[in-house]
Parts: sequence; structure tokens; C-alpha cells
Amino acid sequence: MTKETTEVRQENGLAKWYRETRAELSKVSWPTREQGLRLTGIVLLVTLISAIAIFGIDSLFSTVVRLIIS
Repeated sequence: MTKETTEVRQENGLAKWYRETRAELSKVSWPTREQGLRLTGIVLLVTLISAIAIFGIDSLFSTVVRLIIS
């Protein structure tokens, strides 16, 4: 295989990937702006609640370990 043949195949592969990706993205049912904002808010709220819960559990375990060690 020559260098020229390899370059042509890479360009064709990249072009094929790009075309297929655009075709798949055109099939996606995108949320409206309001749905996107609402879902983003839900994700942020759940993340915040999870972080607070993990912090509380970690603090509890740290206190227990500190009491056991001392």
C-alpha cells in the first residue's frame, strides 16, 4: 500500500464517520429549552443532596474512628 492510498482511505473513513454522526444526531429528539433547564436543576439538586449526605457520613465515620483511636 502506498502512502497516497492510505491517506485517501483515512479521509474517506473520516468523511464517512462525520456523515453517519450527523445522520444519527438528526434522529435525536432534543429537549426544549424549558425541559433542559428543569432537568439541569434536578441534576444539580440531587448532586448537592448527595454531596451533603456523603459529607455527613464521612464526618460520622471520622468521628467514630477518632474516638476508637484515642
